[in-house]
Amino acid sequence: MKQPGKTKFRKSHKGSISGLAKGGEFVEFGEFGMQALDRGKITTNQIESCRVAINRHFARKGQVWIRVFPHKPVTAKPLETRMGKGKGNVDHYVAEIKPGRVLFEVAGVSREDAQTALRLASAKLPIKTRFVERLERV
Repeated sequence: MKQPGKTKFRKSHKGSISGLAKGGEFVEFGEFGMQALDRGKITTNQIESCRVAINRHFARKGQVWIRVFPHKPVTAKPLETRMGKGKGNVDHYVAEIKPGRVLFEVAGVSREDAQTALRLASAKLPIKTRFVERLERV
């Protein structure tokens, strides 16, 4: 399960996820990718289940890049606890996703295999995604 090794502060505010992605909008490493169309939060378990779905479909072919990392801590209070007494402990970590962000990239497989694998992976996510190909930028 992915989580940051060391952070400056243990807990963080919720904040808001407004605007579009400021980086990571293009397929940089692979040939095909999965791009987010919605905004939302993706947990470490969702990222891991996508990775497993892609790798199982490829069956030791191709290469996979995960372009998101869960940096943001999410806290939770224990069940049946009264209000007050401060903020809860860190429960899990999430990656904040904005529209346009490339989440996964794949290479070394056919276009049909890549489309199928990324479609299987997108079913594990709470946001809408689309299949994108690498652009030859000058």
